[in-house]
Amino acid sequence: MATQAQQKEFINQIAPLIVKYAKKNGYKCASGAIAQACLESGYGLSSLAAKYHNYFGLKCGGSWKGASVNMRTMEEYTVGTLTAISDNFRAYKDMETGVAGYYDFIAYSRYKAVKNQTTPEAYLTAIKAAGYATSSTYVNNNMRVVMAHNLTAWDAVLNGTSDTAAAVAAAGAGQADPAVSFTAGKIYTLNVELNVRTDAGMWSRKKTHAELTANEKLNDKDKDGAIDKGTKVTCQEVKRDGSDVWIRIPSGWIAAYYQGNRYVA
Repeated sequence: MATQAQQKEFINQIAPLIVKYAKKNGYKCASGAIAQACLESGYGLSSLAAKYHNYFGLKCGGSWKGASVNMRTMEEYTVGTLTAISDNFRAYKDMETGVAGYYDFIAYSRYKAVKNQTTPEAYLTAIKAAGYATSSTYVNNNMRVVMAHNLTAWDAVLNGTSDTAAAVAAAGAGQADPAVSFTAGKIYTLNVELNVRTDAGMWSRKKTHAELTANEKLNDKDKDGAIDKGTKVTCQEVKRDGSDVWIRIPSGWIAAYYQGNRYVA
């Protein structure tokens, strides 16, 4: 999980490139694409981004002739049901070619409505409608990233009414998502099966079935160390990392809200 410092560093690196190629290709909104890069790549920390410079989850498709890598991913073909699949993803040599590749990808005719959108919500709605992502909450998830980092400041850079320094400064004054709130002592229900970790972060070790409490072992029916969907858990502590929220339950830490997705209710 990216720390606040890592999130800021990633945005400061990729946003100027997105502005550069958005302008080159005639797009009027950069903030939506910046949010996509943050969300799709985990702020540049995913294997697909860190090793292969694919920051947008771009699949190969039938026309791609460049380098590729096969990876596991999650798709939401049916609302509320995540399906794990393996697919081939485009690979690039560096961040700039990865950003340029994104604009090559959305040059397909089905994305033609995206180019004229002037707000991040309209941009993301158009790209989702064209089939870019299967997540039913894709627009909302990305808009939370836009709000958290004041990414619309980069639209002003694209349109020539501001400069990069002002956009970088604005990112530090992002808005917290008021809808994301968890309270110690309250009981929550898992929306999906969740791994339990030793600390609040994806970098920390996943716990095994044997390390769960006796009660939570009963809710790990396949004994893989992940607590089953629908399990009720008691929040003992809350930690925030940027826009992500982790809660501690009796067995350890779980991701309550991560990269725009709420996993407990």
